Amino acid sequence: MSDIRIVIAQRGFVFVGRYAREDLEIVLRDAYFVHRWGTTQGLGEIAPGPTPQTVLHKTGTVRLHPLQILATIDTDAAGWAEQFPE
Repeated sequence: MSDIRIVIAQRGFVFVGRYAREDLEIVLRDAYFVHRWGTTQGLGEIAPGPTPQTVLHKTGTVRLHPLQILATIDTDAAGWAEQFPE
């Protein structure tokens, strides 16, 4: 499983980043805010990687309380390699 996850937070915020749990926080490093999914079949469509229509905004490190997170989606790291080079 990749450490890169799509995170759905409260109030409709969607991020993608390097996911880690640290103490009482969920930390997304090298994160992007997903401004536009760019999908026709829902958010899960970008799990293998962004579509040409996906719009991302670099946000750096995002820290969330675990109760702020509604769901996470595992991703295919290879599909996100442009945004998250090793």
